[in-house]
Amino acid sequence: MISLGIHEAAHGWVALQCGDPTARDLGRITLNPIPHIDPFMTILLPAIGALTGGFIFGGAKPVPVSYHNLRSPLRDMALVALAGPASNFLLATFFFLCWKILVQKTGVWDEQALGSMVLLQTVQLNILLSAFNLLPIPPLDGSRVMTWLLPSGIRASYVALERFGLLLVVALVFFFPPVQHLVYSTEAAMGRAIENLVSFDGAW
Repeated sequence: MISLGIHEAAHGWVALQCGDPTARDLGRITLNPIPHIDPFMTILLPAIGALTGGFIFGGAKPVPVSYHNLRSPLRDMALVALAGPASNFLLATFFFLCWKILVQKTGVWDEQALGSMVLLQTVQLNILLSAFNLLPIPPLDGSRVMTWLLPSGIRASYVALERFGLLLVVALVFFFPPVQHLVYSTEAAMGRAIENLVSFDGAW
């Protein structure tokens, strides 16, 4: 929930920098996760997945962005969208750095200690959030970037797919193996990048 809250706050903050104060005015640029909770996506849907033994899937309440307040709407919507996955990537990097210091460098925790496992799980979850949201499937964040990049002639048809929302995401992610492979390969690439970023070789 903390990672989802930071993800949504990042959207709102970048929107503000691009000229749209909507998220700020609604109190959504905050690290407090409570304003970002959606009763269905954040609580009910993950609970159903957990209780049924299925895949735990969920999300936060989307941060509202007023398209016409943005200085360069198409480009700025892409920047606002990228802010969310970027925040999760930075969180994963931060928590992996904490793990390296506490486990590998100082030995405060053994690798099998609860704190060590929680940190690694947090890293993995944030990488998953980042990679998943970068998928160019409406209404995920990656679709905003794709909307900016697409030729104007097909942009409207692509954006219209957003009406299918969650159903489209679930269908493609869970029943279309190439999409699953794209998520896994993106996660792997991010994991390698984070390992390189926090490498201590020769630094200590």
